[in-house]
Amino acid sequence: MVAAMPKTPYRPTAEAVRQRIEDFRARRGYVLPHQGVMAAALPELQDVYGTIYKTLTLDLHHLSEFEREFVWLALLTAAKEKIGKHHIQLFFQHGGTDRLAEAAFRLVAWSQGVDAYKFLEAHWEGYFPEPGARRAYVTGKQALLSEFSELPHELAHLALLVSFASRDEHWGLEVELEHCYECGVAETKIAEALSLVLWPCGVNRFLEASDVWLKVLQSGKVDASEPFQAWAATPDQDGFQLAPRTPVGKAKG
Repeated sequence: MVAAMPKTPYRPTAEAVRQRIEDFRARRGYVLPHQGVMAAALPELQDVYGTIYKTLTLDLHHLSEFEREFVWLALLTAAKEKIGKHHIQLFFQHGGTDRLAEAAFRLVAWSQGVDAYKFLEAHWEGYFPEPGARRAYVTGKQALLSEFSELPHELAHLALLVSFASRDEHWGLEVELEHCYECGVAETKIAEALSLVLWPCGVNRFLEASDVWLKVLQSGKVDASEPFQAWAATPDQDGFQLAPRTPVGKAKG
């Protein structure tokens, strides 16, 4: 095997770094420090970063501009991500109001109290079978939403999904996904909302949320569309399999 030739080190001029940073400022209206790191040492990453950011957060797919910014507001609050202040501006720019923001914050707060229902199902469901943890969760959520008639319930579902996904809360995510199917929330909107978690929380949070969704589909409890049935029916989605190693000096068998 021929060894790969080392890549020529990237040595930009100071002017080239400044130009890259200012080009970003011109496109977005602001600059954050990581743009300087990429401009000075990782220009290919900076170029790809811009493409991914545009596709993920700027281009319209299945969510309207207002829907997307409502989900962003809930997601950033749940993730405790204070940097994304431009999403506050976009929220109001695309029709958000103080009242709708209050609904988003209340949904996030609700999602963070789900441990009580998770405990009930895991340990005390036999003592409190009616209505049961999952139905109690749904009933409580509906009571919360009854105060916000101006908020489409589909959007509340999406806000809760990203709130759970942002902190890797699998029980809440599973129950909310099941209720999404019960209420007819579009799968494409679920997918786009969960994909936003990639940006503030990282790929692994999106991966874990997708794994929970896959298990919900495979459980047979929900009626998925044909494309999502095809995903659920695909075998071997457990990632790379690595056999455990035998400790040195310890014989097998």
